[in-house]
Formats: sequence, structure tokens, C-alpha cells
Amino acid sequence: MKLSTRLAVVAGAALTALAAVAAPASAAPSATTDVRLITFNDLHGNLEPPSGSSGRVTLPDGTTVNAGGAVYLAAHLKRLRGEVRNSVVLSAGDSIGASPVISALFHDEPTVDLLNMLGVKASVVGNHEFDEGLKELRRIQNGGCHPTDGCQFRKSFKGANFPFLGSNVYYENGFPALLPFSIEFSGGVPIGIIGATLKDLPQVVTPEAIKGLKFGEEVQAIDRTAKLLDLVGVKAQVVLLHQGDNSGPAGPDECKVQPGAATAIAQKVTSKVDAIFTGHSHQQYNCVINDPDGKPRTVIQGASFGRLLSVVDLKIDRRTRDVVRGETKAHNEIVTRTVDPDGDVQTLIDEAKAKAAPIANKAVGTITADLVAKGAPSGESPLGDVIADAQLEATKSNGAQIAMTNPGGIRTDFTYASSPNGEGDGVVTYGEAFAVQPFANIMQTITLTGANLKNVLEQQWQANGIVRTLQISKSLKYSFSSSAPAGSKISNLTLDGTPIDPAASYRVSVNNFLAAGGDGFTEFTKGTGLTGGPVDLDALIAYFAAHPNVAPPAADRITVLP
Repeated sequence: MKLSTRLAVVAGAALTALAAVAAPASAAPSATTDVRLITFNDLHGNLEPPSGSSGRVTLPDGTTVNAGGAVYLAAHLKRLRGEVRNSVVLSAGDSIGASPVISALFHDEPTVDLLNMLGVKASVVGNHEFDEGLKELRRIQNGGCHPTDGCQFRKSFKGANFPFLGSNVYYENGFPALLPFSIEFSGGVPIGIIGATLKDLPQVVTPEAIKGLKFGEEVQAIDRTAKLLDLVGVKAQVVLLHQGDNSGPAGPDECKVQPGAATAIAQKVTSKVDAIFTGHSHQQYNCVINDPDGKPRTVIQGASFGRLLSVVDLKIDRRTRDVVRGETKAHNEIVTRTVDPDGDVQTLIDEAKAKAAPIANKAVGTITADLVAKGAPSGESPLGDVIADAQLEATKSNGAQIAMTNPGGIRTDFTYASSPNGEGDGVVTYGEAFAVQPFANIMQTITLTGANLKNVLEQQWQANGIVRTLQISKSLKYSFSSSAPAGSKISNLTLDGTPIDPAASYRVSVNNFLAAGGDGFTEFTKGTGLTGGPVDLDALIAYFAAHPNVAPPAADRITVLP
């Protein structure tokens, strides 16, 4: 369905809602109806069960349970929908992008087919929906073959059966670039679904992908949209917010968040909104945060990769068509792998695996143990070390002395145990390497002064208590004190054992995302003498080819001081 058609549908739904609410109050029975909203976030094309720590859910006692996988997600969804007659399935963004190879090879068309099969009614855009730009997102929405690769998964691609929402996404002239909301009628009442993505999206997406777009403040966009819905008689409203908080160790239904962007938004958003589904931070939490009027409101997130389903049960007054706020119940349902898998979804996955197999199952290297993305207390991780070393080695011809990479570009672990594909213990396949680095970022080598280099490392400490630890090559070492004042946390900065000279020049390799100032590392934009290099994934594969039996490096590059 084309965008203009979808706009007409939304407008028509709004007018219908207005006509319904304008009817005499006596025409509607004074009773309530139950509506269940089921939402997942940050699926990232994980059709198969995610592996390693990415495929486990932490329980309240600290133990874990295996979770995720589209065949189980579909099975749990079917059961949850069967429990409540009026159920609506939604996505809080990043359903596509940064996907494993069996989806990414086909520009995530298999994942969109899955979302259609699951009956998703609306999704907010996450940052990864823009990985290939707005034009490609339009194709994902409306269908059609890829302009360069054509239709490789199936002979045709019909697109998404649901709208991608973004109330705070605009063209540079201020006009909306996406639908701000959709309306679902469930249980005889209209429910307004507002989508808002993070205003800082330009910091986590390459500039060329969002050229010509602006991303506005979330609360203003949500409040404006909520007011419009209220004016046309849509009183029950929820928000799909692709922004989240971080959480300490906690079970799926605990609220141990470190108040950040999502909490700040939830505290300020108009009380017309009855529940907020969050995403982006890949955390699990189930919170109640008071709105500006002091009324409790559910704010929930379901981890990532299809491991949890966030379930919010609303009781809606048929006369007022508004949510009875005190009757809301919410929980995060674990997508366990102990249920019977969904057969139709299994058929879809088998098709994608078979078509991707010649590339995905090719062995590219070997490891002696798990290489995990999770960092030590310093933030340094074994997998981050290996990737940075690979990038340094791949750009030596550019004069590179140091390589640095962003932790967000490392999507999962390398596990020593063989996958179900049977490649063998310790064998790394192309598909596994792709899952770790799926963005096809281009390596770039730039010249920075020693002062620039220190400033880059100081920028790891960011707003709202966020720390983004850059992963560094073995040539670079430093110490830090998190208790030191901002701008003075880094010390003992050395290159191959020699202290970094603030006035000297150094050749530093980073991906094009960081070179453009991504993740808030604006100091990289001061680099000069840019020289291009290989795709980051190619650099990693070349490193595996040159170094059989890669072992986890010692975590000795970053030292924590009091």
C-alpha cells in the first residue's frame, strides 16, 4: 500500500472514530472491554534462535534460560492472542537491520514476511530501519524488488502489511516524512498508536542514510500527536518509543532501570498516553512511572532478538473509550524454546537458510574458545580486541598505527561450540562473522593529534551516565578513572609502550560511522588525510585467514584506576 493510500486510511479511521464518539453517550453500553497489546522490540532479523548471551534471558535469581527464535516467538504469540479475544501485535522498532545473514543477504525481506505472518499492525521506526536510507525503507514498506540486487529471496516482494511510524521524523522543510500514528479498532474501540524514534538518531546512523531528514524532540511530537488523536475522539492511546533506559541485573518484570532518556520522556509525555513500549537499549524491564498528572503509567521493554514479548492488558471503558488506568496489567513473557515451534514460520526460515547456505556456511576461520562481546570491568572485551586488531592489520598500508571500533558495531559473540549447521567446534563461518559485523562499514584511516586522540577517549563518557567504551588495538593502552572530572579521566596513554605526545600526529583507523562522528565521538571529525580501506567484515575475515586458532586476548589494554 502506497504512503498516500496509508495516509487516507489513517484519516478515514480518525473520522470514523470521531463519528463514533460523537454519538449520544446512551448509545454505548456503560461497560468495559479488554484489549491486549503484545509488543516486541529490536528483533534485528533474528529468525533463528540467537546464540550465546544474545539467546538467554536473565531471571530474578540471576540464572538464565534460553529464549528467542522466530518459530517460538510465533508460537508464544499465538497462545497469548488466544487468551484475549481483542489482541494487537506491535513492534517498538529495529525489527530489521543489523540482521544475521539469512535475512540480511535478502535485504531483510524474510523478516518482513515474518512480521506479516505474525500479524504486526504497526511499528515505530528504529535507527536501523534507516540503515539503507529512506528510499529503501519506502521499498520495505510498499514492496518491489531491490533497485540493485533485484528480488533474490522470492520472485516478488509485496512489502509490509503494517505502517512504519515516526511522529518526530521530518523532511528538512518541516513536513512529516512518515505517518505519526495509526489507529486500530479492537474490542469495538479505537486505539491510537503513536510512534516516536530517538531524537539523537543522527548520532547512530551514517549521515548519508538520513540525508534530507530531521529528527525532532520526542515529547513535543508525541504530545502534538496525542492532542490530535484526542480531538478526533481517540482516547485510548499508547506510544511505541524507540528509545530506552539501561537496567541493572534484573528479571524480566523487575524495574531496576538507571533513569535515562526513556524515563525522562515517560515523565513528561502527556497523560493522554496510557502506556509506553520502549526499545533501542536492548534491556528488560517492566516499570510504572507517573505521568505529569501523577497517574501511574506502564513503561516496558522486552530485551531484544525476540527473547521477550511485552504484554500489556488494557481495560477500556466503552462509554468514554478511554483506558481505565488503574486496571492495566503488564508483564514480559519469556519466549522459551520448550513449546512446539510454529510450522509455517519454520517453512519460511528453512527457505531462507537453504537459499543463503552456500555463502553462510562457508568456513572462514577457527577459534580456541568463545570470543564474547561483553566487556571486562574496564569495558574491554575479547571480541572487541580481536576486531580492532583485525582492522589495524587490514589498514597497515594506510600507515595505520592504531585502530578503534565502536561497541555498538559488535552485534553478538563468536561461540566455540558448533552451530546446528554442523560446521564443527571452533569453526567460524561467514554467516557467524556476518552476524558479528553486519553493517558493511568502510574502514577509514585518518590523522589525529595526540590531543585529539585523548579527547576521543574522553568522549566515551556521555550524557545520562552512558559510557561507550571504544575497543582498541593492542598497540594502544591507557588508564582511566571514572571518578575523575569530565575531560580528565584518561591517563597513561601510550602507543607501543611510548607515551602519546599531544602535539604529534598519529594514523588512526576507524569505520566510516565513527569517522563521521557517530555515537557522539565528534572528535573524530577533526581527522585529516583520510584514506579508505576495506569493509570491516572483510578485514575480520582476512584476519581469521591469517591467524588460525584465534584465542581470546588478555584484557590488558585498558586499566581501571580508583
